[in-house]
Amino acid sequence: MVPVSFAFDFAGRELAVAGGRALYWPAERALLVADLHLEKASFYARHGQMLPPYDSRETLERVAEAIRATGARRVFTLGDNFHDAGGAARLEPHAAGMLDALTRATDWVWITGNHDRGQGADARGAPGGTIVEELEVGGMILRHHAQRGEARPELSGHFHPQLKLVARGRPIRRPCVVVSSTPHGEGPKTGVKLIMPAFGALTGGMDAADPAILSAMQPASAIDAVVPTRAKLLQFPLWRAAA
Repeated sequence: MVPVSFAFDFAGRELAVAGGRALYWPAERALLVADLHLEKASFYARHGQMLPPYDSRETLERVAEAIRATGARRVFTLGDNFHDAGGAARLEPHAAGMLDALTRATDWVWITGNHDRGQGADARGAPGGTIVEELEVGGMILRHHAQRGEARPELSGHFHPQLKLVARGRPIRRPCVVVSSTPHGEGPKTGVKLIMPAFGALTGGMDAADPAILSAMQPASAIDAVVPTRAKLLQFPLWRAAA
């Protein structure tokens, strides 16, 4: 199960970081992952850049491990599930079998992103589970791309945030969760935003303090990066509103 020390409060709801790149929502018994980008290697191979063709297996093994670790009964993917609309049809038999088993064992919901265009519920090779553009669960909005000005609590992906640090003189990058706080003087209806790190095996990252991320998190009084260590969660300030 997810260590209690990895739990944190988000808009009055308890969430926990699972495996560094996923979230577990105990009240919903739900695992949340973003930006799987399944079949990215096969997409690049089609365009002449040969990569080891096992990224989907590795990513799905990570999902399976997170489900086992948390005991999740539901899975929500926050978009860019496949690297392109034809990705599901390119899954090799082993990875396809893994995905089929996972979507049968859980209540699996695919939230679509910009890389999923054309992957409708009736598309050739579409995976199991339910496909939606966005969803409201327990008073929170789940979508792929954060919407500036959204007043409800919102979970999203898309940006692949990574925190840049310097440790003992060496630069390092760590996948992180980016969380905003409510603006000063506003009530709880203003809500807060959370952007998840990319979960897929072949996903890069954007600096968590990039202006595109900070802009997408508005309105906010503060924006922070949350990074798990072996023992606890650490919080790093990214942006503060002027007094």
